[in-house]
Amino acid sequence: MTIKHTAVNNKVIWITGASGGIGEALARELAADGARLILSARRQSELERVRTSLPNAAAHLILALDITDSQAIGLAINTISAQIGGLDWLINNAGISQRALITDTTLDTERKLFEVDYFSQINLTRQALPLLLADGGGKVVFVSSVAGLVGTQYRGSYSAAKAALHLWANSLRAELFAQGLTVATIFPGFVKTEVSRNALTGDGSALGEMDDAQAKAMSAELFAEKAVKALINGKSYIVIGGLKERLGAWVSRLSPELLYKMIPKSKVR
Repeated sequence: MTIKHTAVNNKVIWITGASGGIGEALARELAADGARLILSARRQSELERVRTSLPNAAAHLILALDITDSQAIGLAINTISAQIGGLDWLINNAGISQRALITDTTLDTERKLFEVDYFSQINLTRQALPLLLADGGGKVVFVSSVAGLVGTQYRGSYSAAKAALHLWANSLRAELFAQGLTVATIFPGFVKTEVSRNALTGDGSALGEMDDAQAKAMSAELFAEKAVKALINGKSYIVIGGLKERLGAWVSRLSPELLYKMIPKSKVR
């Protein structure tokens, strides 16, 4: 096996949402770099499929996990501690998207989006901190979204949850910098995955189809290559997407008023 980036060789890296899409692509990229992975998602069979496809498959640990179950998170961390003894990186990738107008979205659906995309992420991170800090500091990575920077139609609650995750990450970085913890947030634009099929509509049911923008987007493999390179280079604010998404992220920082004029004119679904 040829290792591309020695910076992650032999590091223990936990990836949530690893059964497909961005999580699976990150697993492939990091495994090719020699990392020892912990793969989590709800579907055991899909995790087994991913692990079997990776280099040095036997070295990687599968922990089937519903990240909304706080007790299960604690048990998973105990397993990591007992079987591996430490943790270098945590990549919070699990999540769910939305395709519904604000006026069509029920409060229960809003709460579900925040439970998965915000509360579960910060709860898992908080519980994992002792392992991450045990050897003088580790790395926490949050997969937010360009939608969390700009806010777009059909993603009101999703955008809000991803924005909240970004700012919580900033606070975590500030509070634990002195203890050696590094924190990075990735803001993906459109990536060709199944995320839109599983996105929640207003009543909480799955959309069940792929958006045109998703279907024509960059591959998950290209996204993972860019993301890992940025993380290894020590970047903490990482926007990955097409021209429109990168432009939106840039305008959101420099001219919010201009952004507010651009968003209603954009064809986002």
